[in-house]
Amino acid sequence: MVLSLAEALDSLASPYAIEEHSALFGGRAFAVDFDSGDADPKTAQLAVARATLGRLACPSVALCREKPGAAAAELLDRFDVVATSEADAASVLAAVSRTPIAATALAQLLRLGERLDLHDGLVAESLVYSTLQAGPEFAAWRQANPQRPRAAASDVPAVLVERRDDRLFLVLNRPEQHNAFSAAMRDALAEALHVAVSDPSIAEILLSGAGASFSSGGDLTEFGTLPDPATAHLVRSTRNVGRLVAACADRTRVVVQGACVGAGVELPAFAHRVVARADAFFQLPELAMGLVPGAGGTVSLPRRIGRQRTAWLALSGARLDAMTAKRWGLVDEILP
Repeated sequence: MVLSLAEALDSLASPYAIEEHSALFGGRAFAVDFDSGDADPKTAQLAVARATLGRLACPSVALCREKPGAAAAELLDRFDVVATSEADAASVLAAVSRTPIAATALAQLLRLGERLDLHDGLVAESLVYSTLQAGPEFAAWRQANPQRPRAAASDVPAVLVERRDDRLFLVLNRPEQHNAFSAAMRDALAEALHVAVSDPSIAEILLSGAGASFSSGGDLTEFGTLPDPATAHLVRSTRNVGRLVAACADRTRVVVQGACVGAGVELPAFAHRVVARADAFFQLPELAMGLVPGAGGTVSLPRRIGRQRTAWLALSGARLDAMTAKRWGLVDEILP
């Protein structure tokens, strides 16, 4: 159900608003059409609405095709997503309907992240990710997608590392799997980045991916293979590639192409400069699995494109082309 602005203001003023619109009781999203009706919210109404929007136990979606009035505009930044067309709003609402628990957790995590520093944001993301790994939506996804056989162990390194004078070259090296981000790749990348962080004589770190894609995201053959979600959280807290990229971000340039999915967009976003080839596309698919981004994306992407665009990208699961990514600030340059 999409509310008019007047209906939304009345609903948000109710002392039962959080329960009435909770995904727990069927209120999977709080959707408002800003172009319907002629509501003229008062200052007191706006203050209550702004506070309540930040506490809702479901994602909030504003449909705003035209520029709203000055008073109504004061509410827009509190919504989780601002859609400018019915199609964009519908794609988000459909996704929320399919996985309301993960969608709510994502919205709450992104709201919280606005008040956290980078390290605490990564901890919060990992805690939410681990919680959802034990939830019914991820279990349903795993049942519908039986675990694939793991690739045979390879003698080829998952990451190629080369130092030339004061430059460090890191190449994701699983091209036959579109550089799916495996535990071996994580460990090798973390080891190389530890060197870069501790050695200020390295003036530039250049990160790229071999083959057609920079990275297709997490290696699905490894999903859910750790003993339990709590241990998985401990692993992410101990060895976090996103934190290491951020620690040397001012010296790091990432060149991406093809699929930049999941970790393939979350990790580059930590770097100071991201260069994309024209065929690059960007996608956060985790919500469809009953999860949130888990490689640092709820921390790195909002710092580049803002909370609301990050929420739209994650909730809709849409593919973002290179030109749009450049316009939004997700990449800094597109190669010819």
